[in-house]
Formats: sequence, C-alpha cells, structure tokens
Amino acid sequence: MNSLDTAAEISSTKEEQLRKMVFAGIFAAITYVVFTFLSIPIPTIAGDKVTVHLGNAFCVLGALILGSAYGGVGGALGLTIADLMDPVYIVQAPITFVIKFLMGVLVGFIAHKMGHITTEKDLTKVLRWTIAAVVAGLLFNAVFDPTIRYFYKILILGKPAAEVSFAINLGVTAINSVVSAFITTVLYMALRAPLKKTGLFFYF
Repeated sequence: MNSLDTAAEISSTKEEQLRKMVFAGIFAAITYVVFTFLSIPIPTIAGDKVTVHLGNAFCVLGALILGSAYGGVGGALGLTIADLMDPVYIVQAPITFVIKFLMGVLVGFIAHKMGHITTEKDLTKVLRWTIAAVVAGLLFNAVFDPTIRYFYKILILGKPAAEVSFAINLGVTAINSVVSAFITTVLYMALRAPLKKTGLFFYF
C-alpha cells in the first residue's frame, strides 16, 4: 500500500467517524424529543414518577445502525439530557447514562460482532439477530434500570418508598420494553435498505 492509498484510507476513516458522530447527535436529539414530549408520566406515592415512553426504542435503534460506541452514547446522551431538564429525574441522570450506554453496547455487540447484521445478506438471519440483540438489550434494561434505581432510592427516599417505586418502575419498564422491541425491530428492518441506497449504511 503506497502513501496515497494510506492517506485515502485515513481520510475515509475520519469521514465515517464524523458521520457516526453526526448520527449519534441526531439520535440523541430524537431520543430526547421522544422522551420529553411523547411520554406518559405516572406519579408515585413516593413523590417521584415513572414514565411510559419510547426513548429506549431509539437508544436500541441507534446501536443497531451505529454500533455499540456511537449508538450507545447517542441514546444515553439523549435520555440523560432529558433527565437533567426534569427536576424529578435530575438526580438520577448519571444512572440513566450508564444504564442506557451499557444497553447500547450490548445491543451493538450482539448485532454486529455476533450477528454481523450489516454484512449478512440473508434477511431471515438479519431479522433473527436483530430480534436477539433488541430483546437482550431491552431485557438488560428492564432488569437493571429498576434495580439500580431501587438501591439508589433506598439511600435517598428510605426503604418503604423505594419498594413502592421499584414495583411500579418494574412494571412500566416491562411495558416500555415490549413495545420498544417491536417498534425497533420494524424500524431497523424498514430503514436498512434505504440507508444502503443513500450511502448512510455503516459496516462493522
């Protein structure tokens, strides 16, 4: 490989990284908007609230399209900013970022490192690995999101209030996960071909 080829490869890599950063920013914005304006808050007797929303769907979709790192950061950043803008959730923002980022990393790892969904030509296999990645990520979120918040609220709210919040949060998170799994899978399979045609499809 000569110097011109090397320079072209470096330029191409930097260009793709820039595009991923832009897309991550777009997913952060979409996730923020969906959570903030298209959600149903449910107050609890503990004085806080849980929310029925589709923000997780776009966290997962970002990881399917952009991979673990950029997809995980994009979705996590969007929901974290939403928490920071809400007086009820602001103190939980760091927890949100960590959980959503790890969810994105898990989805991206299964989808791209194990399933190779961007290079796989068999759409049946792509669908299977997409479903596996989506379910694994949202299941991780459904278990760890309420659990970690539960232990956090024990320190802040006291055990009785934390138990009430945990029970409600667990149920709402489960609902969010089921709906998000269906929507994310449908969206990814629908967007896959158009993204390829427009040159906005990333290979891993």
